[in-house]
Amino acid sequence: MTSPPALLDRAGIAALIPHQGTMCLLAALLSWDAAAITCRAVPPDAPDHPLRRDGRVSALAGVEYGLQAAALHGALASAVPPAPGFLAALDEVLFATQALAGEIIVTATRLLDDPRGLVYGFALATENGARLVSGRAVIVLSAGGLA
Repeated sequence: MTSPPALLDRAGIAALIPHQGTMCLLAALLSWDAAAITCRAVPPDAPDHPLRRDGRVSALAGVEYGLQAAALHGALASAVPPAPGFLAALDEVLFATQALAGEIIVTATRLLDDPRGLVYGFALATENGARLVSGRAVIVLSAGGLA
């Protein structure tokens, strides 16, 4: 399967989200609109992957990939710079694997947009569409007075 051309590379993504250096886990922005975003992940076998332990990247890291995609979407979709936020809750997180491997596509979909916070659905899949990790994240924005 041929991937679409990237709209932003890793450096362009890192300029928009707080995750810097090797902790920026998104390699390329593939598409986005007001509701959702699709990115290609930094491969889990990258030599400098910061979440690899004992030669593998746990599927738990999929949550971080999803949250970074949500952060990038927020930066792209906001008319003004988004307020800093923090993860308040995860819901319905499902793991179809124990470790991440190969080329991974990350999607995040904004399910709720409120001045106090956001809810995003996220999913990681192989390039062939096999689901690896999925879930929902509640993000509280500091502008809402809770941070």
